[in-house]
Amino acid sequence: MRFTLLFALFVSTSLFAQKSRAIAFYNVENLFDTIDGTNDDAEFLPKGRLEWVSKRYNEKLSHIREVLTSMNYPMVCGFSEIENGEVIKDIIKKQKAFKNYAVVHYNSLDARGVDVAMIYDKSQLKLMKSGFIRYVLPGDTTPTSRDIVWAKYKINNENLFVMVNHWPSRRGGNEVSEPRRIKAAESAKAFIDSVMTADANSKIVLMGDLNDHPEDKAPQIIATKLTPMITKASGEFGGSYNYKEQWEIIDHIFVSPGFQNAGTVKVVPNSGKINSFPYLITEYKGVKVPFRTYAGPKFLGGYSDHLPVSIEVSIP
Repeated sequence: MRFTLLFALFVSTSLFAQKSRAIAFYNVENLFDTIDGTNDDAEFLPKGRLEWVSKRYNEKLSHIREVLTSMNYPMVCGFSEIENGEVIKDIIKKQKAFKNYAVVHYNSLDARGVDVAMIYDKSQLKLMKSGFIRYVLPGDTTPTSRDIVWAKYKINNENLFVMVNHWPSRRGGNEVSEPRRIKAAESAKAFIDSVMTADANSKIVLMGDLNDHPEDKAPQIIATKLTPMITKASGEFGGSYNYKEQWEIIDHIFVSPGFQNAGTVKVVPNSGKINSFPYLITEYKGVKVPFRTYAGPKFLGGYSDHLPVSIEVSIP
């Protein structure tokens, strides 16, 4: 009896000693600044078609901060549909709650100048190295798509690789556009292979808006190496995005076997989550949908047309 009580006390104490932090991804729906740049940003200017003035921009920044706060300040958060690194800095600068965050961003060659980036908590993670993966899409002769941005961090003396993706759209239909996403997946897999060849127990997180569903060919290429964490069971609506009044998963997080089994810093099993805080949801034609910033040219004042996704990481 005494042994049983001591064992139960040990287990409960060990669980209490563990803490967890989120790693998240959020497609923020066209986070552009109000400054005329060299990219194709004409509609996102004060005198542009969308009348993108400072008040609307600052409101959107505030919305993103609210989401990050609701996710309990993720240890890492990847973003897509951002114009440049400055808009990410605007999210966190002069904000006491975000003072420990730093930014990883690289300018891509996307025609609209739309990039991906990530923020990370530098009080918990040490940035060791970062870079981007640039690839040429089928039918092109030069890179024209969004890069995959990656970072290598040190946490508790263990290495953590994070990859942020925004794969080519489904414009033109799946049959026409799928080879472009397959190219993105193959480029990401080549990087994953190189990391895992050096260390089979590497901790890797691949996340992003893949513009594909879990069962599609391109995400399945990643699934040969990493475990998908976002499924229909991860959220109350069964998806992170609503297309033609149907919920679907196009925002993904994958993790490597080493992040599940090796070392002291591990992914919490079954922790994949599609976050649907009440303020992120509205109703359209009787269907619950994400509360977006714009519907065509109409300003709605919402958050994004995507819901953020996340996993939990256990840290001793």
